[in-house]
Amino acid sequence: MNLDKIDNYIKVYKDGLLKDTLNFWLPACLDHEFGGYTIALDRKGDVFDSDKGMWQQARFAWFLSHIYNKIESKDEWLQFSKHGIDFIDQYGFDSLDGRMWFHVTQDGQPIRKRRYHFTETFTCIAYAEYSKASQDETYKEKAIHLFRKYQSYLNNNEGTPKFTNTRPLVGMGRPMIDIVTCQVLRETIQLPEANKIIDQCIDQIHQLFLKPELKCVMETVGPQGEIYDTFDGRLLNPGHAIEGAWFIMNEGRIRNKKELIDMGCQMLDWMWDRGWDEKYGGILYFTDVYNKPIQEYWHDMKFWWPHNETIIATLLAYELTGNPKYEKMHKKVHNWSYQHFPDKKLGEWFGYLHRDGSISSDLKGNLWKGPFHMPRMQLNCWQILERMKSNQSS
Repeated sequence: MNLDKIDNYIKVYKDGLLKDTLNFWLPACLDHEFGGYTIALDRKGDVFDSDKGMWQQARFAWFLSHIYNKIESKDEWLQFSKHGIDFIDQYGFDSLDGRMWFHVTQDGQPIRKRRYHFTETFTCIAYAEYSKASQDETYKEKAIHLFRKYQSYLNNNEGTPKFTNTRPLVGMGRPMIDIVTCQVLRETIQLPEANKIIDQCIDQIHQLFLKPELKCVMETVGPQGEIYDTFDGRLLNPGHAIEGAWFIMNEGRIRNKKELIDMGCQMLDWMWDRGWDEKYGGILYFTDVYNKPIQEYWHDMKFWWPHNETIIATLLAYELTGNPKYEKMHKKVHNWSYQHFPDKKLGEWFGYLHRDGSISSDLKGNLWKGPFHMPRMQLNCWQILERMKSNQSS
């Protein structure tokens, strides 16, 4: 990739983040009455549902502190991050068991929890990043306490399991998210056990979920890595596996471990082949490992976040290997995504497309879609390209 191409891509990602994405969400999502962020914004950026997801509070609070740490120490970014942190502190936790709520009302009254621990993981990184940005050590301690609490909770099988012992499926979600959580906690607050847990998670993914004989990364497997010939057991989630692939590639870059870069690239290769829609373009949401029918009716839709993750993964793979096939893959997914997802009139991206790329819903935010995957993609790609530019110039 020559310098002109690099500069053109930098403009797309950097300007997209600073002039489009952040401007769409801020100040529109700030709730000055009750605190936190109202993320359910319509196409124009108006609030159409005032309920709040704790995922979204934590994710955006993390990202705002992250760009404060990585791009510029802008006071408003730190203030806006604290806006979410304060709401989480006040309304995020069940006082009875210490677990976090997933969904609350605008004024913080609890609606529901989920079995998953991901609200806790996102809050860990929000606390840690904010601690680094603000130099407030109390949030470092909160991050470490919460991290170790949810690790203990999961390791001791407390709470309601997703599956019974009749068919005890294991999901890739936990080791994958634990990798990126530990990466953030290692960088921001120097979590002592980060490397050990990352290594354990990567080994678990390698041993249980990678299937060289089938050239795929499974989403769920049995406790020994066995594949159950059922809807759940056969399901592949290409975007999720590709997201995990770039987490592992990035760990290889950070620690200069070629074997991790190779592992991540292999995961990307397999799941690109499994997920890329040859008929219409874009990344399919679900596929079946044996190409059997899929239960989920949205299996062939195109969601924003798998494309965000694939854009990062292909560009990172190209940076780390120099293999021109990854430049071609990146161009392919970048061009398809930027042709179909952006709202060229009102900003940001539509989140949900039909298989052919037509718009399914024109909302910009809900309990799942918010300012996380998209701005993280823009920032990561901008950073990757700046490294590539620096290497070419030196």
